[in-house]
Amino acid sequence: MTHDDPFVAHRSLLFTVAYEMLGSAADAEDVLQESWLRWAAADRAEVRDPRAYLVRTVTRQALNQLRTLSRSREEYVGEWLPEPLLTAPDVAEDVELAESVSIAMLTVLETLGPTERAVFVLREVFEVPYGEIAEAVGKSAAAVRQIARRAREHVAARQPRVRVSRSEQQAVVERFLAALRTGELQELLDVMAPDVVMIADGGGIAAAAAAPVHGAASVAHLLARPGRVVSVVWLNGAPAGRVELEGRLATVSLVVENGKVTRIHAVANPHKLTRLAEPAELVR
Repeated sequence: MTHDDPFVAHRSLLFTVAYEMLGSAADAEDVLQESWLRWAAADRAEVRDPRAYLVRTVTRQALNQLRTLSRSREEYVGEWLPEPLLTAPDVAEDVELAESVSIAMLTVLETLGPTERAVFVLREVFEVPYGEIAEAVGKSAAAVRQIARRAREHVAARQPRVRVSRSEQQAVVERFLAALRTGELQELLDVMAPDVVMIADGGGIAAAAAAPVHGAASVAHLLARPGRVVSVVWLNGAPAGRVELEGRLATVSLVVENGKVTRIHAVANPHKLTRLAEPAELVR
């Protein structure tokens, strides 16, 4: 592959599309590999718009993967969360991209069916025309418009209610991580909303709550233990935490509303923590 090959030129975009559809960087890479094989075999003279062609190809492969994965995710031990990715802070400058790749949004997207998720991602995040989406998912343009409307309503009903500024998000995240570092119960209680929810993904490998934990008192009692090494990192376009305790690694991504933490997504499954050394290139 040469640098001027369209697949190479658009690789970061194609990875982002696949990752948003799958919530897994490893699965997104598999999709890109399959898509490359199809691109290599394609008659380039027939391809009028390489970018659109490649996005369609990746979408079809991701849909195939999603349908396969849905069965294995039903058998997953405990709660399933998306795979966190280290990102450069500048990803946050594209507010819509940062929101679309956030752990909170990817978790909401898990509640959509495969076709709904593909339509939502292509339309709302990448602004792909309805006609092109229809080709990618094998539906009519009219059907795609209906699917897009339903998916938008579904996501809107489950998104955080209040958007906060980048500076407020960062300040609250830093307060929470400082409380996590000391393990002080009251400091944790002070930074969390009374109805906070914590979801932890250990994948049956690392210790993690098997079901969501509700309420500040319950969450704080689980988290109030000293000895953690805690640092601020940028994950999925937002400030988050990297946490080490007794040689075990976890990441913590937070939803902030009205100056308090309302949702905690903690990933401890080591298979999902392999991409924390090199920032992923996420683009639209």
